[in-house]
Amino acid sequence: MSHARRASAFARDAARVRWHDEALWYVREKRDRAARGVPEWEELRERAAAIKAHALSHLDRYLLEFEERATGNGIRVHWARDAEEHNRIVHGILAARRARRVVKSKSMLTEECGLNPYLAARGIEVVDTDLGERIVQLRREPPSHIVFPAIHLRREEIGQLFHRELGGEAGAREPEYLVRLARRDLRERFLRADAGITGVNFAIAETGGIVVCTNEGNADLGMTLPALHVACMGLEKILPRFEDLAVFTRLLARSGTGQAITAYTSHVHGPRPGGELHVVIVDAGRSQQLGREEFRRSLACIRCGACLNTCPVYRRSGGYSYGAVVPGPIGSVLAPGSDPLRHASLPFASTLCGSCSDVCPVKIDLHGQLLAWRGQLRQAGVSPGPGRLSLRAARALLTRPRLYRLAGRLLRALFRLPRPLLYGSWNAWGRGRELPIPPALSFREELKRRERRGGRS
Repeated sequence: MSHARRASAFARDAARVRWHDEALWYVREKRDRAARGVPEWEELRERAAAIKAHALSHLDRYLLEFEERATGNGIRVHWARDAEEHNRIVHGILAARRARRVVKSKSMLTEECGLNPYLAARGIEVVDTDLGERIVQLRREPPSHIVFPAIHLRREEIGQLFHRELGGEAGAREPEYLVRLARRDLRERFLRADAGITGVNFAIAETGGIVVCTNEGNADLGMTLPALHVACMGLEKILPRFEDLAVFTRLLARSGTGQAITAYTSHVHGPRPGGELHVVIVDAGRSQQLGREEFRRSLACIRCGACLNTCPVYRRSGGYSYGAVVPGPIGSVLAPGSDPLRHASLPFASTLCGSCSDVCPVKIDLHGQLLAWRGQLRQAGVSPGPGRLSLRAARALLTRPRLYRLAGRLLRALFRLPRPLLYGSWNAWGRGRELPIPPALSFREELKRRERRGGRS
C-alpha cells in the first residue's frame, strides 16, 4: 500500500491531524529556541557533520578499535550481518543465562530487527520501559515517531488503555496519574527482570565504551538492576574519540526535544560488578547504504527526530502512513535502500521544501537524497504510477503552447462547476484541499486586454 493511501486513513480524523500537527510544530519551535541559545550552533553542526563523515570513511578501522578496547574493558562484542542473526545472538545470550524476563529501553534497531516478537515466540517476556514505547506495546502497535512513540494518541485513549491493561481508574486522563500508574507497573518488572536490553546512542572507539541517552532513567535501571545487560547498536553509531561526544550531546537533545541536554546521559565502559555486558553490532543493510554514494550520508543520522517534527507531510499524515520502522524524511531515505519496491512511494511523500535538511543537526541533505531516490526509482521503473503519468501529461502540455492554452480555458470552466460536481469522488486532490478560485482570464488574455486598453488611451 502506498503512503498516500495510508495517509488518507489518518487524514479522515481532522481533529487528530490538527493536534498532531500542532504538537510536533511546538517541539520544532522549542528546537529553534534552544538552537538560538547556542551562539556556535552552526559551528557545532559543521563539526558534527565532519566527524560523522570521517567516521563513516574509516568505519572498519574504528569498529575494530572499538572491539579491541571494549573487550579489554570486559565487554563481549558480537557481530551480526542482518536482523535474523542479531535476534539469534540476543536470544542465545539470554537462553544461556536462563533469562525469561527482560526489560528493554527504547531502541529503534531492535524495532527494525523485530526482536520483541522473536523473543516472545521463544517464551521470553520483553517489556518496553520507555513510557511511550510501553503505551504502544500495550496497544500492540509499533512506535509512530522515533522520539515520541505515542505522539499519535490522545490522553483519553491512553487512560482507556491503562484502565483496561493496568487496572487504572475509568475515565482517567491526567498525565500525572497515568505516569504514576505506569511507574508502579514498571517498577515491579525492573525488580523481577533477569536481563536488560538497551540501544546505543554513541559508541566510542577510543575508549571502548557506549553512551545511552534517555529522559526517564529507564535505561539506567535496565543496565544496573539485572546482572545481564545486552546493548544493540547499528555499526554507524561509532565515534572516533571521546572528545567528539560533547559535540553530539549538545546537538541531540536540543534538536530532538528542545532541551539543553537529555536528563540521563549514561556512560558504560564495562559490566557491573558480578555482571555481564554484551554489545551486538549490526549491519542489516548499512554496508550497502554506505556503498551508495548519493545516500551514504544518511548513516550520519543520530535519530533526534527533528526532521519528523518539521516535515509538513509527516505532521499531517502520521508515522504509520510510511509503513516503515523509521518514518518521516530520514525513513523515506533509508527504507527504499532495503526494499525499493515496497517503499517506492516514500521519496515522493515530500514537498522537497528542505526544512528537514535545515534542522538536521549533522547536516544530512535529506531533501537532496529524496530527490535522488525519485530519479533512481523512476529509472528502475518502480516509482508510483500516477506520478509518472502526471509528469508525462505535464510534458505534453508544456511543450505544446496551443494545447496548454486550451487546457487552461477548460480548467477555468471546470472550476466553475457546482460544488457537488467539482468535489465529487473523482477529485482526489479536493478531498483534503480547497481548490483555488480561477481568474476570469488567463495571464496572456489579461495582458492583451490591458495592452488594447493602453493603446486606445
